Amino acid sequence: MDLERMQALLTALQEARFAGLRSVSYDGKTVTYGSDAELAAAIRDLEGRIAKASAAPRRRRWGTVATKGL
Repeated sequence: MDLERMQALLTALQEARFAGLRSVSYDGKTVTYGSDAELAAAIRDLEGRIAKASAAPRRRRWGTVATKGL
């Protein structure tokens, strides 16, 4: 799933939660969550996926360290 689609889904989930709904419709599909906790968990999961997808790759630095053993 691409980043743009994940952000649209996150918006739909958040709007449903703030409106007190447990059903979310997107792309012609409807998903009904059993409780607010399930909906909150779906939002957290999606936020994590978005953060991971939008994060810049980490650069690693390699170097040599030497001591005289003092």
